[in-house]
Amino acid sequence: MAASDYLENEVLDHILGEGARNFTSPASLYIGLFTSSAGLETNSPSAEVSGNGYVRQGVNFNAASGGSATNNGAIQFPTATGTWGVITHMAILDASTSGNVIFYSALTTSKTVETDDVFQFSDAAITVSLA
Repeated sequence: MAASDYLENEVLDHILGEGARNFTSPASLYIGLFTSSAGLETNSPSAEVSGNGYVRQGVNFNAASGGSATNNGAIQFPTATGTWGVITHMAILDASTSGNVIFYSALTTSKTVETDDVFQFSDAAITVSLA
């Protein structure tokens, strides 16, 4: 997973004492699905799935160990009521709508989501590290 420019700037300012120095860990985190990487790094994503029953899903993480952390529990999206397209990327965001991209990544394998499909990540399937 890569950190977004937003997160990199917030962490650097916080640690180095520049800027507002007011970065606070988000109260909740969400997983979003995307059909391309467009804008994910720069915190202006333009290819998030929308409609047909799609909504971002909340996610919790296990405590970091060995320089990485994994999702705690499976993450299941609602049943698609129409086609979502080919899902190629995912992101961790700080709001259920809009908000900021925190981390993002290409999926290991793209997945076409059709009507009545259920997209999910298994427990510990998402690994976040700063390396």
